[in-house]
Amino acid sequence: MKIKFVRSKKLILSTHAGLATVGALLAHTRLTKRLNHTRLSEMENPYHSHADVMKSYIGLLCQGKSDFDHIEPFRNDDVFPICLQLQKVPSSPTLRQRLDRAATEAAGWNEILLEESADLIRRVQAPLTGVQAGSVVCVPLDIDVSPFDNSGTRKEGVCRTYKGFDGYAPIFAYLGQEGYGVNVELREGSTHVQNGTAAFLTRSIAYARRVTDLPILVRMDAGNDSIDNLRVCHREQVDYIIKANLRKEPKELWLRIAESSGICCQQREGKKEYVGFIEFTEKGFDRPLRQVFHVIERTIDRDGQMLLVPEIEVNVYWTSLRCGPWRVIELYRDHATSEQFHSEIKTDLDLERLPAGKFATNNLVLHAGVFAYNLLRIIGQESLRKDDAPIRGNVQRRRIRTVIQNIIYMAVRLVRHARCLYLNFGKHSPWSSVLERVYRAFA
Repeated sequence: MKIKFVRSKKLILSTHAGLATVGALLAHTRLTKRLNHTRLSEMENPYHSHADVMKSYIGLLCQGKSDFDHIEPFRNDDVFPICLQLQKVPSSPTLRQRLDRAATEAAGWNEILLEESADLIRRVQAPLTGVQAGSVVCVPLDIDVSPFDNSGTRKEGVCRTYKGFDGYAPIFAYLGQEGYGVNVELREGSTHVQNGTAAFLTRSIAYARRVTDLPILVRMDAGNDSIDNLRVCHREQVDYIIKANLRKEPKELWLRIAESSGICCQQREGKKEYVGFIEFTEKGFDRPLRQVFHVIERTIDRDGQMLLVPEIEVNVYWTSLRCGPWRVIELYRDHATSEQFHSEIKTDLDLERLPAGKFATNNLVLHAGVFAYNLLRIIGQESLRKDDAPIRGNVQRRRIRTVIQNIIYMAVRLVRHARCLYLNFGKHSPWSSVLERVYRAFA
């Protein structure tokens, strides 16, 4: 049987009904008002408002589209502006030029996006899960660098990263086990991981406190083992776990410390594990500094072969927590979850190869990306409140890609009747009940 194709002149269909939830969330922010109040040179009354430009781009990002040219199909789309509450949808040149102008003139759009994003998470009471640290529940604040591969391009700021490819080295701050993005900063590829990190950490703590009143637990890897970061944590009165960079400290020294100050458990013949902590005073700190250690000594390998020279593995962590050493180690290992958040921003939102040639514009794009990422995270976590999704399972966090594919991309028919707008789902639309429920939660 042959299939015939017919094009309707009246029927209005859409593949992205889920953007209605994005628009509902945007309505809880002051993004429109604040962006429209900013002034750019030679642009008193622009044909496309600043808010329409930024919200249009956020709408693209929420579909996993980052290229400016992706806006063109939506200029004649009826559903796109309705869902996002836009007056006009800009063209791709307008989108590019406006973001260029706002970024290079330092109009404050980066800060507006971060502040409104943090305030939104708090305003809609998005789920924010902490971790148990002894008798205290803390909300983790994970700071981490994730290189973006932009090889083969001549974009400003692209240079050799520590991963061995040409690109950028942005730094991110994620809050809670859900991984809400509370701060981001684009950096040139060759930037040292600790360059400017103390100031970034200070700002990240401030943004985190806009979201929650719970105690904060900062987690950073060995690249951020710096006395400056410790000072920030003590000054801001937050707990921390920062992996120590042992540099040239001999492992044998830590083995002797472990034997005298730690608890030993023999996992098998020829393998001993030590855990414990040491404390010492340091000038400029109001309380003793604490280091938790985990030392492994192997004299026999897994195959039962005696080793001529014992193998010593040492991991040390700076921490302010008073809970047991094993719990500190477990809490630090959870820091690796931030790699998942990096992947969602880079892959699910298609932001690894940033779309602009100018460094400042790409920095603004990345801030918009984190804002869109938070919108999708809020939608995903709200969708988990009830067990009505076709895909079930004991998941604590809905992946951004799943949100885009199953909630944002949803086919509907737009119907106007009696001064009302209806999004009419088809007979078989398994995620429609989830979308409607999430929309009603925020509308």
